[in-house]
Amino acid sequence: AALRDAEIRKDVQDYYGQTLKKSADLQTNACVTPARPVLKHVGEALRNVHEEVALRYYGCGLVIPERLENCWVLDLGSGSGRDCYALSQLVGEKGRVTGIDMTRGQVEVAKKYLDYHMEKFGFQTPNVTFVHGYIEKLGEAGIKDESYDIVISNCVVNLVPDKQQVLQEVYRVLKHGGELYFSDVYASLELPEEVRTHGVLWGECLGGALYWKDLANFAKNIGFCPPRLVTANLITIQNKELERVVGDCRFVSATFRLFKLPKTGPAERCQVIYSGGITGHEKELIFDANFTFKKGELLEVDEETAIILKNSRFAEDFLFQPIAEKPPASGACPVLEAKDIITDPFQLAGQPDAVKSSCVPDAAGGCCGKKKRC
Repeated sequence: AALRDAEIRKDVQDYYGQTLKKSADLQTNACVTPARPVLKHVGEALRNVHEEVALRYYGCGLVIPERLENCWVLDLGSGSGRDCYALSQLVGEKGRVTGIDMTRGQVEVAKKYLDYHMEKFGFQTPNVTFVHGYIEKLGEAGIKDESYDIVISNCVVNLVPDKQQVLQEVYRVLKHGGELYFSDVYASLELPEEVRTHGVLWGECLGGALYWKDLANFAKNIGFCPPRLVTANLITIQNKELERVVGDCRFVSATFRLFKLPKTGPAERCQVIYSGGITGHEKELIFDANFTFKKGELLEVDEETAIILKNSRFAEDFLFQPIAEKPPASGACPVLEAKDIITDPFQLAGQPDAVKSSCVPDAAGGCCGKKKRC
């Protein structure tokens, strides 16, 4: 197994360090972000990134979560540094961003433009560091226990044979209340040997894709809260030979959030009101595929959502109050039950855009700040 893991690492390093020179060289859309609206301040941050750094970007999603000011952020598989340099501006000079990647060529590209970006951002002291290392061995790279508020990852966990070890290391380095916010590729079934040993499919982020149900099992075993699905998009393969190899298996690129919370007593449902204080989300906060919080609107949330909001960096952006004893007013929205919550990325990705849009709360939806069941 150790020999096979070493071979996979070597194949991936060669693929990203030598075979791929730009995003156009990819043979599937697994590592290409689908076109979607980008918040104004995030778009400005991305436009400030040097052209060469942006051209060497191979991510499968835009992994920039909310409320980043002054946070310490770790980027797993930072590649050429595109996301790190965007995050550098969003956390501000008092924040900190660390990028780790196992491909020396990518790390060298990222480091090459450090001074360029710090000067462009007007920072007196660099707030970005790049290190060479393996994301399943963060300790060997000098990443300390409980040192980061947020860990992000953009389509790289699938490139590592031991995915549970990656998540275990992330749990170790996150502070209590911290979050893993990551995009990756997932499979609709357990992958057959022919797919798992195919060099190009590994490099294209498909050969090492995790069966999507295994993510929840890993999270539970390690101590994370259950994964919260944010977005999902189906992957297409523009290569007949690769299509033949994968057969009936389908793939999806999906973004999840995993929270590491302190041990507390039993959680209770409660009512919350979003203050609108998060930059770029002044009117509403789309927390995940199931919950959208509108500024100033009262919303009842389930136990799991309540404990996450109360014990994470989002706590100061919400007013919490116990649930009123009286029955809800006529026309009020019912609480989202566990059976209604979307957890399957293939279910979300398979919905037409029109249906997805209809899941977003109606502007005149009264107290309903959550996405309706689709």
